[in-house]
Amino acid sequence: MPTARYLPIADHGLIGDLRTVALVGTDGTIDWYCCPRFDAPSVFGSILDADRGGSFRLAADGPAATKQFYFPDTNVLITRFFTEEGVGEVQDFMPVVDDSVEADRHRLIRRVLCVRGMVAFRARVAPRFGFGTQPHTVRQLHGQTLFESADLALALTATAPVEIDASDATSSFKLLEGESAVFALDRIRDGVAPRGCPHAEAEQEFAGTVAFWRRWLSASRYRGRWRETVHRSALTLKLLTYAPTGAIVAAPTTSLPEQVGGERNWDYRYVWIRDAAFCVYALLRLGFTGEAEAFMSFLSRHVTLRGGGPSGPLQIMYGIDGRTELPEHELDLEGYLGSAPVRVGNAAADQLQLDIYGALIDSIYLYDKWGKAISSDHWEAVCALVDWVCEHWDQPDEGIWETRGGRKNFLYSRLMCWVAIERAIRVASHRGLPADLVRWGGIRDTIYRRIMRRGWSAERRAFVQHEGDDVLDAAVLMMPLAKFIAPTDPKWLATLDALTADLVSDSLVYRYDPEASPDGLHGEEGTFSICSFWYVEALTRAGRLDEARLAFEKMLTYANHLGLYAEQIARTGRQQGNFPQAFTHFALISAAFNLDRALG
Repeated sequence: MPTARYLPIADHGLIGDLRTVALVGTDGTIDWYCCPRFDAPSVFGSILDADRGGSFRLAADGPAATKQFYFPDTNVLITRFFTEEGVGEVQDFMPVVDDSVEADRHRLIRRVLCVRGMVAFRARVAPRFGFGTQPHTVRQLHGQTLFESADLALALTATAPVEIDASDATSSFKLLEGESAVFALDRIRDGVAPRGCPHAEAEQEFAGTVAFWRRWLSASRYRGRWRETVHRSALTLKLLTYAPTGAIVAAPTTSLPEQVGGERNWDYRYVWIRDAAFCVYALLRLGFTGEAEAFMSFLSRHVTLRGGGPSGPLQIMYGIDGRTELPEHELDLEGYLGSAPVRVGNAAADQLQLDIYGALIDSIYLYDKWGKAISSDHWEAVCALVDWVCEHWDQPDEGIWETRGGRKNFLYSRLMCWVAIERAIRVASHRGLPADLVRWGGIRDTIYRRIMRRGWSAERRAFVQHEGDDVLDAAVLMMPLAKFIAPTDPKWLATLDALTADLVSDSLVYRYDPEASPDGLHGEEGTFSICSFWYVEALTRAGRLDEARLAFEKMLTYANHLGLYAEQIARTGRQQGNFPQAFTHFALISAAFNLDRALG
């Protein structure tokens, strides 16, 4: 598969309006954009099919070197083009507006400037609606170009001349130093009429968007060594927030492969319960109490108990609007660099993953501690969850990594069941809330002894992935982070050494070895970025600060040019998997915060 048709995954920046996002390549192409929200079908999806996915290219016309950066302390992305005749740039952003009708416009502005000499530009707007499956018409009306499909209509306005070319729109123009051009793409529907975007309005929108992001970031309390890195992670997490509900998507993309050419391609445009504790912890640590409160509100409104069925009272993931039906199906698309299948929906939603109960109750504990006190209704729901965990903690499940190779007695699942009960006991004791503390405490202690007895391998001198085997798993890095075991306990230090020897490669950490622990899927995968930051934090808590700092600094070199991380990193150092991944940026913030505090 010719790589020239696809940019590396990491060669992208992210813009958005807190409802959806667009990926902008270093070549000036928007090759991923779902409208009107994260989980909608793509309009521009050439990152998944270079020929049929659709794109919005705006770049220098001719050979040019490019560089990309964010306007300082914002999510306004600037792509610069260096040509023989001059230097130009494209400023990409999506204005963030309130919940008024204007929020439904999802305006995407591309402002082009010539900053030195003269630069010729060429644009091609080639939407392909419904993941490239829905035909559309294109026409010009009152100076605007309208793209209309059965389910969605977009209007392109531009200060440069635009021509129709089959189902696309094109533009060619030259700018002298100090001149600019504006392209704006709006969703139009009943109540949201087409609207021009002249130079003056584009300038106002630019200034307003910059002000919004800087005002938001000013609430951060982080003043540590890695301020710029941490703040970029915070800005990225905010972009992955769906403002109408407070949901945070795991990633804004689907089916970017964990292994190029492989089948490990999943849809991450949903809300995972597992992310809850990390989300609340990271946001509260930085001072973003509003976002933590909004996410907790999403959980309280939409994460409802569904009875004690085979997958438990909670679902592991939800839609950004709280929906529970996320049926998985495959699209007839080529896939990134030929990596098929391309999937929409996620069948893992029906899995049993016991660890989510610990993640959810830990987030409630943290929010009760640093945010607002838990309500009586919420406490009743927590008690119901804890009672269910007390009865079902010893079941085999699919585990944190959502394996499709059958249920096992995963140590991490036991660990997080322990967390669920232990944190609930803390809340009850602190608030004086009613609870069956004797029963809860007894089962908590039973789980502890089970992990220490059956989760420890004397032969490997390490805690292992699941009972009855000697396979290692990076998920056990959470043991000291979850306060299950002292970070300097001899058994834990031996485990840390074993993980370092078997799963760590130049600070990068593999989740597990698929050959030693078959997961029901073919192929290999890269190192898992969140595990690498867990590793840094485990080293930090163990007092191995020189190792922790070196591992952290090495990990920073694997970020892309903008400080963004995909889910995994290949042997070559290239990023792979869905991009950018919220989980990784949560873990980065936590590792940076704790390492900085330990270094003093």
